[in-house]
Amino acid sequence: GYRAAPRADRTLPTEGNVGSGAGATVGKLRGMARAMKGGVGTASITLPSGLTVAAIVTVNAVGDIIDPETGSVIAGVRTPDGRGLADARTLLRADFSSEPRSGENTTIGVVATNAALTQSEATKVAQMAQDGLARTIYPAHTPADGDTMFSLATGSYSAPASILTIGALAADMVAQAIVRAISAADGIPSIPSARDINNGR
Repeated sequence: GYRAAPRADRTLPTEGNVGSGAGATVGKLRGMARAMKGGVGTASITLPSGLTVAAIVTVNAVGDIIDPETGSVIAGVRTPDGRGLADARTLLRADFSSEPRSGENTTIGVVATNAALTQSEATKVAQMAQDGLARTIYPAHTPADGDTMFSLATGSYSAPASILTIGALAADMVAQAIVRAISAADGIPSIPSARDINNGR
């Protein structure tokens, strides 16, 4: 991290199948044969006051991905023919007793703000940011997932800032970043992306 910091620039980050997103997949309740492509996504917001909250998330979940704006599943476990979405909710309410393999799944990310935060405040922001996972991944925080969010603060925003506001915005940005990760992902052999499924590939 320290070695990477001096190389940071203002270029917009690439999303989808890059870095930690290259091997990311989602929808593994029925195994990799019916999974879809995950990836890495980002989102940020700057309020009129200058307060900024941003997130970067690698989406590699056992569960489905849901767009919280529409409530629709946008990626996840596929139907047996591989051409549609099976819907994890439906599968889990049926006779589903198998456990996905652990150690192969985690949705992990970082939320950042330009506010000044103490260690305990940063911890609270990371806790609140987890809500973004629950809004977009079903099921989230499973025994087979290692879902984790970290937080950091630059302290360049000197005005007083509400931890409630920062945490709420962090959850929003995490949710947006997860959706963007799926939207930006490209399919790979035998593992289609959301765009592939939408285009009937």
